[in-house]
Amino acid sequence: MIIALDHVAVAVDDLQAAIARFAEDFGLVLAGTEEVEAAKTSTAFFPLPGTRIELVHPLRGEGPIAAHLERRGPGLHHLCFRTDDIVADVERLKGKGYRFLSEAPSPGAHGSQVIFLHPKSTGGVLVELSQHGS
Repeated sequence: MIIALDHVAVAVDDLQAAIARFAEDFGLVLAGTEEVEAAKTSTAFFPLPGTRIELVHPLRGEGPIAAHLERRGPGLHHLCFRTDDIVADVERLKGKGYRFLSEAPSPGAHGSQVIFLHPKSTGGVLVELSQHGS
């Protein structure tokens, strides 16, 4: 079951400049960064009460974030909902006709399992489901 808004992801073309903007200009506290090989992203995390902002940047200039930046430029990339049972939610949503960008969840940041719903299924919004590891 979907239990929370996990994060809002912002695609950025200059990770260090974006980190400075969110930390210095907006006063948010940087909780760390992580390279997620499976997603080909470098990610910076800014926790907020009950959720967080994630800045996502293409790792080595490749992957889906690089393609997104090329097509649309920097800005809002996706909303992520936390689930307590990603497999059940995928099956439930598939049964309702939602399409996914992959067949099964894959490794995400912080040891999570993630999967994306196709934006054509969700009214134009890229939606991620994430189940955190134990």
